[in-house]
Amino acid sequence: MQVVSVNVGLPRQVETPYGIVLTGIFKSPVAGRVAVRRHNIAGDRQADLSVHGGPNKAVYAYSSEHYPYWAQQLPDTDLPFGKFGENLTLTGLTEEQAHIGAHYRIGTSVLRVTQPRMPCFKLALRFNDKHMLKAMIRSGRSGWYYRVLQEGTIEPGNPVELVERPNPNFPFARLVELISFGKVTTAELEQMQNMPGLALNWRQRAREMLQRPSSL
Repeated sequence: MQVVSVNVGLPRQVETPYGIVLTGIFKSPVAGRVAVRRHNIAGDRQADLSVHGGPNKAVYAYSSEHYPYWAQQLPDTDLPFGKFGENLTLTGLTEEQAHIGAHYRIGTSVLRVTQPRMPCFKLALRFNDKHMLKAMIRSGRSGWYYRVLQEGTIEPGNPVELVERPNPNFPFARLVELISFGKVTTAELEQMQNMPGLALNWRQRAREMLQRPSSL
């Protein structure tokens, strides 16, 4: 497992048919060591802090293994690393191998997997494709967010080393399926409501669903 690209970008205004939108989804690769802070990577900012950023969405990662898939789906689209708004483009790690709460040492920082990305309309803006939002959800290729447990630096070429995996029996890909298809069992919800490392909003959602059996 390795860092292929580190990508950052500052919020910019984008004209849309519905007015001007401020978005931080435009990321570009940078060379050399980059500082990793509690709420973001140096040189990067989130635009709408009500739904983006914060400690449980400090760093967004996406697998380089997904890029060939999207190249087939979007043959006329340029796909440089960072296109999906990710801060870290990684190889050797996908939703299938990751686990909620897993700690990874990357460079001199330690990051913990907290939750999948739930794409918003700004992804469609980035690709200039109104179907992109649903396409990503259906694909199961969501990427994941990290919480920064230890600040440090990251640069392309750094190994991604597993430090701890507290939930080995709950693959991250299963959580992505819950976003995509919405089917969840009572046993899974019981696991999720107190799952170490899972973002608080997901744990609360699990508790709420357990209190409403009709929602299952």
